[in-house]
Amino acid sequence: MTENLTEQEKALEKIVMTRLVRLSAAVYGIVFGLMLGAGILIATLLLVIRGGSVVGPNLALLGQFFIGYTVTYTGSLIGFAYGFLTGFIIGYSIATVYNWIIDRRPIKNP
Repeated sequence: MTENLTEQEKALEKIVMTRLVRLSAAVYGIVFGLMLGAGILIATLLLVIRGGSVVGPNLALLGQFFIGYTVTYTGSLIGFAYGFLTGFIIGYSIATVYNWIIDRRPIKNP
């Protein structure tokens, strides 16, 4: 009976460890998206609030990649949307590749 219980415990441990090391691709995507979107939003708003004759020429280059983005209040919201989308794709991809690698590795039995 104790030998059977030990095998059950090993099987349970294997299942738990497999579930623990996997990443949630959707959660990773949302977190990366929020971080990148918030970064663009905050950087744009800081430049707009600071003002001046020339406002953020380097950050304005994002308009080449993000259609409609400018260094303005409206542009900060557009930048947030683009940043969220880009970050989500990056985070989702990282988690998916990580999970694929974890699934392919052999599981060692003690």
